[in-house]
Parts: sequence; structure tokens; C-alpha cells
Amino acid sequence: MKKVINLALAVALASGAVATQAYEAGDLILRAGIVTVDPNASSDKIDLGVEGVPVLEADVDSDTQLSIIPVWMVTDMFGLELLAATPFEHDISVGGGGLDLDAGSTKHLPPTLTVQWYPRGGQSGWQPYLGIGLNYTYFFDESVDGELKGALGAVLGATDADLKLDDSFGLSASAGVDIPLGEHWSINAGVWYIDIQTEAELTAKFADGSKVPVKFDVDIDPWVYNFGIAYKF
Repeated sequence: MKKVINLALAVALASGAVATQAYEAGDLILRAGIVTVDPNASSDKIDLGVEGVPVLEADVDSDTQLSIIPVWMVTDMFGLELLAATPFEHDISVGGGGLDLDAGSTKHLPPTLTVQWYPRGGQSGWQPYLGIGLNYTYFFDESVDGELKGALGAVLGATDADLKLDDSFGLSASAGVDIPLGEHWSINAGVWYIDIQTEAELTAKFADGSKVPVKFDVDIDPWVYNFGIAYKF
């Protein structure tokens, strides 16, 4: 994050623009850029109950998308922000006991509503902020990778498999800064830590129509990084 802020500072200084921007009650600020969700994932043990098959754990990789982040200044020093983005897609793997398998993937939308405090609200120049908020993560388009299906077929005799992730509510904390390039434009850098916990259900399917579900909790708990521009209306 320090590199992102240093880059933003260098661009702002190179622009030679006068830092005249001040945030006041009633202002609407629209931020846009690139946003990365970087999970700090852990999971319950996944025990298929088969002798000789190791107990597994799940992991989730990162993804980068486009961000759209409106902010409404309720007062000079407090604002409401909505973190929104194009859908993220994450690959999921499972491993343990020497195994490392591509398990599948999921898409999700993680809208996050945040109350922000601007200690320099009403003053011109840099606008740092801190926030605390509530996240809702909607999972969809879950799929099981062929590698895991093959392993389930070899171990259990399964012919297919499904994956389902429950939606999540959780708290978030954030910090960021807008570096003005003039009266309306700014460079923005922001970071969030979001509590995302979901219950996963992996269901093995068999030729006779029977199914064997295995449920386990996954803590995704990502760091989220945004870098882009902002415009004050």
C-alpha cells in the first residue's frame, strides 16, 4: 500500500496542480479505478471419511476488477461510501497430505457500505479518511474443477460434483486518501479489511442418483486494495 501512496504523491507533484479541493456537506464524490481482493483464507478440515485419504483444507486466490465507489458527504467530516465493482472470480484449491488439487471457482459481488471520518473535512488539500462498515458478499456461478471431480471419482466412485457457497454478512475497516489535482479531480488510494465467512457445501454425485454432501466453513477475510481517480461534483 505504501508503494501505491508514493506513486499517487509523485503523480500529484508532477501535475503541478494547485491543491484547492475541500470536502463539504452535500458533496458527491465518485471514485473509480482498479480494485484487488486478496484473500487471507483458511477453512475447516475437509474429511471425506475414506481411509487413506488425507484431511484437506481449502484456499482461495486473488482477483482484480474495476471499481465504482460513490461517496456522499453527510457533514464536512463524515461521509457514506459504497464499495462496488465488477464481479470478482476466484479459483479455489484444496490441499493436504501432499495433495494440491484445483477444486473449482466462484464469482462474487461484495458491496460494502462504510461510514467514513475525514479529519481534514472542510479544509483544502489532501483528504485522508478512516472508515468502518458492513459488507454483504453474494456468491454465484460456483463450479467444480475437473481435477477434483477426477479425484472424487477415483476415491468415492462419484460421477459428478457440485459446489455451493452461502452468502456472507460481516464488518469491514478501511483507510485511504484523496490527493487533489485541482478543484474537482483527485488521485485515490484505499484499503479495506473485510470479514467474509461462508459455509461451503461440496456434493459428490453418483450414477445411481445418490448424493453425499460435505459441509465446511471457509474464512476468506480479504485485504482489498483500490487505486484510481476521484471526481467531486
